Amino acid sequence: MIQLGFEFLNPYVLFFLAVIPAFYFLYKKYTESKKSTALKFSTLTSVKKSIKGSFTLRQHLPFVLILVSVTLIIIGLADPQLPLENVKEGVNVVLVLDGSGSMSAQDYKPTRLEAAKNAAEVLVNSLETKDHAGVVLFESGATTVSYLTPFKEKTLSDLRAIEQHEGATALGDGLVLGVDMANSIPNKKKVVILLSDGVHNAGTISPDEAIQYAQMKDIQVNTVGMGSEEPVFLRVNIYGQPLYAELDEETLIRVAESAGGKYYRSVDTNSLNQIFSTLSDEIDREVEPLSIRDWFLIPSIVALAANIYIIYGKYKIVV
Repeated sequence: MIQLGFEFLNPYVLFFLAVIPAFYFLYKKYTESKKSTALKFSTLTSVKKSIKGSFTLRQHLPFVLILVSVTLIIIGLADPQLPLENVKEGVNVVLVLDGSGSMSAQDYKPTRLEAAKNAAEVLVNSLETKDHAGVVLFESGATTVSYLTPFKEKTLSDLRAIEQHEGATALGDGLVLGVDMANSIPNKKKVVILLSDGVHNAGTISPDEAIQYAQMKDIQVNTVGMGSEEPVFLRVNIYGQPLYAELDEETLIRVAESAGGKYYRSVDTNSLNQIFSTLSDEIDREVEPLSIRDWFLIPSIVALAANIYIIYGKYKIVV
């Protein structure tokens, strides 16, 4: 997709465009001198013919073509460029999904986990052809569900195969594994999207350690908090006390802000789908300039060739 903007890699070359008015001035003086010579040494009839012919397009065409050619060469040497979204290399996008026991809650339909999987499908389908997608699942630990690949159908198949677990929430472990996966293919841009509905309470790596790791690898992390406005009942523990799902927004916000991403709050299935449908547009893609100097250099060569033909060819013009 072409973005607005137009710039030159060598803008200083454009100063040579100042020779164009100078060429025009010299040519004008030359034609006036030619008229004066004709008045002095020619008959009246030939003078009229010479003066009349000197103002025709054909008479001035060689100079016009030289002027056009020089202008195009100068612009071409300045190397004009259009900024384009990166098409040579895609973006590595890793989904890090919470698969803990609280994701079985049914405030999202049919469950939180199934709603997250459906929303993630929307994101994967919206990625560019050369983007790579991968999936990490975390609960009491973290595991790779789908390795980073440009083949989206493989990612979607692995995503749909995720089953509900009953473990705790090892958010730090999941994030570190996601960062490692995003960094496994050397694309210019790498993004991790972390979704969680709970509080970090398991694993061997803390969220702060995971943040430092993401910063060290220069990986952008966007986070999505999943949880209803009201507390959601999960189950009764062994002591007969009710357990409710809790969302640690503070940690998710800190992760996103520290790793150059954004935090998104989801409260129901609709808001979750809306977030994931726009995440692809929010990914910062590498801007790569496209040189269009050949658009100017090739026409300049054509203009020069036409000029040579006009001066020396079948219908040559004496200048």
